[in-house]
Amino acid sequence: MKKIQDILKERIMILDGAMGTMLQRYKFAEEDFRGNRFKDWPYPLQGNNDLLTLTQPEAIAEVHRKYFEAGADIVETNTFSGTSIAMADYHMEDLVYELNYESAKIAKLVAEEFTKREPNKPRFVLGTMGPTNKTASMSPDVNDPGFRAVSFETLRVAYKEQVEALLDGGVDILMVETIFDTLNAKAALFAIEEVKQARNIQTPVMVSGTITDASGRTLSGQTAEAFLISITHIPLLSVGFNCALGAKQLVPHLDAIAVRTEAAISAHPNAGLPNAFGAYDQTPDQMAEQIREYLDKGLVNIIGGCCGSTPAHIAAIAELVKDYKPRKFIYSDTEEVQL
Repeated sequence: MKKIQDILKERIMILDGAMGTMLQRYKFAEEDFRGNRFKDWPYPLQGNNDLLTLTQPEAIAEVHRKYFEAGADIVETNTFSGTSIAMADYHMEDLVYELNYESAKIAKLVAEEFTKREPNKPRFVLGTMGPTNKTASMSPDVNDPGFRAVSFETLRVAYKEQVEALLDGGVDILMVETIFDTLNAKAALFAIEEVKQARNIQTPVMVSGTITDASGRTLSGQTAEAFLISITHIPLLSVGFNCALGAKQLVPHLDAIAVRTEAAISAHPNAGLPNAFGAYDQTPDQMAEQIREYLDKGLVNIIGGCCGSTPAHIAAIAELVKDYKPRKFIYSDTEEVQL
């Protein structure tokens, strides 16, 4: 199968859209999240989307299938909250390995099904690693600014467990995403490199930060350029941004990093900004039209969708990018380099 690094030199690749948005359409109730296995679990489980890998695996496979059918080259595993830190909310820390392993296996089986059907368009599985629900850089207590709810070492250990399970399950790529605190991301990247070195493997790594508001900074206070510099000590397949903002609002931040890295540039923005009810109103055509600016400016190599995006949004984006060449890999402002 052709390597993703080679495909990126030829064309813009399509990442999938939102898993959570699609799972909401099933209107799963508490009993659906529990299934038979967890029917007597002593804590509420509704909202634990990662658990649906074990209790509703057919739904997870169907979401992956719909995104591949829409034109996605890459789908993300259902593991955004797949660390012991995040799973502690549901008292399910002991299930972390299984959740990640099974999520990877489900996605891999669907990817292989589509690759077999279209060998000239190989499909890839991306093991997604979310930011956790704690931050290592800042105190959650305004009265105790020196307090930290989580340490770098705790994050490293938690991420290492997730990485090992995702790799055992067969993912092709790993992505640390929706990064609001770069110190959390550094722990994840350290864990990834630790596992890669121990296994003597070269799994590609993607990094995707999130600009939280109009200030143009991450939650931990970094500009797009500072964020990029903070992670460039790690060899990366791609760097980019996702979530928090719609496609239009991401343009200046992608612009800022696109001329400063030899890695590929990725973007998977929200389908616009949420309305008063927290829903996303941007249609597939509207989202694709905003993403056209990325393409006209030659900013991206990988494009997909985050909150509010669906297979229809991905299909519109996939159709749009057919007419465009991928961003050239540039180091400094003049020298073109290879992946």
